[in-house]
Amino acid sequence: MTVTPSAEFVARHIGPQGNDIDTMLAQLGYSSLDELVDTAVPADIRQSEPLDLPAPRSEAEVLSDLRELAGKNIMKTQMIGQGFSDTHTPPVILRNVLEAPAWYTAYTPYQPEISQGRLEALLNFQTMVMDLTGLPIANASMLDEASAVAESVLLMRRANKAKADAKTVLDSNLFPQTVAVVQGRADALGFEVEIADLSSGLPEGEISGIVLQQPGNDGAVIDHSAVIAAAKERGAMVTIAADILALTMIAAPGDQGADIAVGNTQRFGVPLFFGGPHAAYLAVRNGLERSLPGRLVGVSKDDTGTPGYRLALQTREQHIRREKATSNICTAQALLAITASMFGVYHGPAGVKAIAQRTHNHARTIATALSGAGLILASESFFDTVQVTVENADSIITKAEEASINLRRVDATTVGISTDETTTAAHVAAIASVFGIEGAAPKAEGFELPAAVQRTSDFMTHPIFNTIKSETQMLRYLRRLSDRDLALDRTMIPLGSCTMKLNSTAEMESISWPEFASIHPFAPEHQTAGWRELITDLEGRLTTITGYAGVSIQPNAGSQGEYAGLLAISSYHRSNGDDQRTVCLIPASAHGTNAASAVLAGMKVVVVKTAADGSIDAADLDAKIEANKDTLAAIMITYPSTHGVYDSDVREVCDKVHGAGGQVYIDGANMNALVGLAQPGKFGGDVSHLNLHKTFCIPHGGGGPGVGPIGVAEHLIPFLPGDASGTYSMRDGVPVVATMFGSAGVLPISWAYIAMMGGEGLTSATKTAILSANYIASRLNAYFPILFTGNKGLVAHECILDLRELTNKTGVTAEDVSKRLMDFGFHAPTLSFPVAGTLMVEPTESEDLAEIERFIEAMIAIHGEMEQVLAGDFTIEESPLRHAPHTVAAVVNTAWDRKYTVEQAAFPVRALRVDKYFPSVGRIDGAGGDRNLICSCPPPEAFEN
Repeated sequence: MTVTPSAEFVARHIGPQGNDIDTMLAQLGYSSLDELVDTAVPADIRQSEPLDLPAPRSEAEVLSDLRELAGKNIMKTQMIGQGFSDTHTPPVILRNVLEAPAWYTAYTPYQPEISQGRLEALLNFQTMVMDLTGLPIANASMLDEASAVAESVLLMRRANKAKADAKTVLDSNLFPQTVAVVQGRADALGFEVEIADLSSGLPEGEISGIVLQQPGNDGAVIDHSAVIAAAKERGAMVTIAADILALTMIAAPGDQGADIAVGNTQRFGVPLFFGGPHAAYLAVRNGLERSLPGRLVGVSKDDTGTPGYRLALQTREQHIRREKATSNICTAQALLAITASMFGVYHGPAGVKAIAQRTHNHARTIATALSGAGLILASESFFDTVQVTVENADSIITKAEEASINLRRVDATTVGISTDETTTAAHVAAIASVFGIEGAAPKAEGFELPAAVQRTSDFMTHPIFNTIKSETQMLRYLRRLSDRDLALDRTMIPLGSCTMKLNSTAEMESISWPEFASIHPFAPEHQTAGWRELITDLEGRLTTITGYAGVSIQPNAGSQGEYAGLLAISSYHRSNGDDQRTVCLIPASAHGTNAASAVLAGMKVVVVKTAADGSIDAADLDAKIEANKDTLAAIMITYPSTHGVYDSDVREVCDKVHGAGGQVYIDGANMNALVGLAQPGKFGGDVSHLNLHKTFCIPHGGGGPGVGPIGVAEHLIPFLPGDASGTYSMRDGVPVVATMFGSAGVLPISWAYIAMMGGEGLTSATKTAILSANYIASRLNAYFPILFTGNKGLVAHECILDLRELTNKTGVTAEDVSKRLMDFGFHAPTLSFPVAGTLMVEPTESEDLAEIERFIEAMIAIHGEMEQVLAGDFTIEESPLRHAPHTVAAVVNTAWDRKYTVEQAAFPVRALRVDKYFPSVGRIDGAGGDRNLICSCPPPEAFEN
């Protein structure tokens, strides 16, 4: 078969081809892919026309198109600041982490035994943050600084129960985007936020907590000890938003008495990326760890007593606690946190502090020149940002731009200048010239940090930050860690609901190009034409795909997309005078983040029962609608359902909710089963979020970054999220969920995917995903019954294997099967969600038939071992299933005395003799790790035995 250049990428993205598709269809009893799809997908939701997208482009053509778009962005020296600083990503980290599929194709480390590399890297991140903030617990990253501050405000309100109804006070010197995001959360939840100049003391009234910034928005570094003491005396908690690089020189928040520290680690080697993705951090004092949002890496032990890492406490808490969850965030920014942590490993404490001192001294030199010229500075004490009063800010900004430098326009008579790791003496001289100061730049005189705010405590003392000196060592350390992981570059990751598909190199290539990566989010609009054109075009393509009237890409994770979509619904009801509409119906089977997001959006969750076949219980839905008909705001449904089925009544459900005055939110987590076949905006949805890290190929990165844009119907377009800067605001007063364009830096991935696939290619991908899931269901049904099916026994793009009867007979649990799959070189399917005791499998369209058969072979072999337990060959406690996974140390053991052979343990199928992956640790004790919570790097001697 001849493949045209325009179709070449489609053939490379979709695994099964030609005879393989025929083989799979024959197994299912269908003569064509279209016949299978027509049977599986309800006719009344099918779109009548093919996707109206541009024709597919080849890899070379798309990369050329991206070069053209990137060329429309104008690169300048970025000295704008406002929470975003340029940095040098060490090339060894750029090539071997950010651009390495072993790191960016990994999944969230829910299965810790095959995630030890990225878990160690994230533990390094936590340890580094804990040291720099002077607080004993830090999580494994947050989405961005602004939302991290908002999370800290909610944390203070939860933890400070005596002041739960009191106001939160934000210092007026916080970044404006941070204030906007916090105010949006407060408006949704109905609590008071006051903005005050805390350098003048606390305002009157009861206070739940205060938020300070160090350095402040105007660059000032202030001794906050008095206001912190006053806050504590009045029963308020304290959060400090702190610059991570400045903390090498400025007193740690913990040393200042803060309860919580938040901030951004972007300037530790993570590119500007036009505003994101960047890894924020959140650290807390003792006693707050069990209220900490996000993910937390902890240290435990495996079944031999060897130290092992795992996610602690918060693992998937949204799915467990639902509307009682402490946060709706179930992802993080793992890839960026790992990059930042490796920046710390690469430079060490001395190197990082040297960068900070150089940055600070350049700012001091600028201040010396400006003050020597008689100009008035906003502060005499600063770290990297000097704000200066001028006659005409616009004139200075223009002169600086002509000198190829971007400065910050604070207001008509104030200009901000921020230095960073990339600032040179030549930049400092150019700045002086912009202000009319000619000649050699003076040496920095004065402007030292006051003694009261200078750091005196040590940081980053663990050997990991002090032993890797050469690039050879760094390269080998990164390789050693990635070898401990199991990512998509090695194996199929058959996770239901998570869509681990190909993230092609052509899609990934452009994100690290300087013309995309080095652009500041607040750069002048005329310098960012390429970014804006790409974003507008991507939003348009997503609008076409979903059938909605408009899309906003601002939400920087699926959870934030849910939140933004529900805020749009709430705003719509309020605009109609229906303030009482606050009830959100959520099926019992829905993703846990749905309920948590609804609560954050100020809604009351009412759960709708699930019927025996996995669909929404129609009678219970009718009863809940009737009981809440005057207060119904929305229903949140996932389609296809969380059970992997195309429910035939979805239009009926939408009509019922609309008839009662509610809106329909369709969770787009399973959009990979709809693209090109059905459009949620056309079969009843008012709003949907999309997971670009699932359906549209942004890789999972070990647990982030993600992008969660929302598509909305025409009547909700006025309520799409706005922005703190005003340049991306649809309407005044619309809540902000992130800065500017959210995680813009990874949008070229999805843009390239859609451009290379075209409408027909995207539709073929969906059809093939359905084929692959049904093939696996058909092949494994005799061994592990498929729990839920739709028309004529078909599933959508995923299927649920029911192990419960076998578990009752043998004692072998779904977790045992998950761990045993590691010995076959597989990541486990989704464990015990949405139904306990089951495994949910999603093969995606990218896996070829040989890899699918390898997975089927592994599952059948595991079933055979379960039969061995039944036959009495060994008890479950003696079986390879309970001892899994098997490490090299376990099988290379002269004292082997188990009831099964070494061959069965390590090489249960013949192919493993050729290509074998060994986990670096055995089964990890999760409960023990939670009981004895350790969340920083263990000492080297912990591994000696």
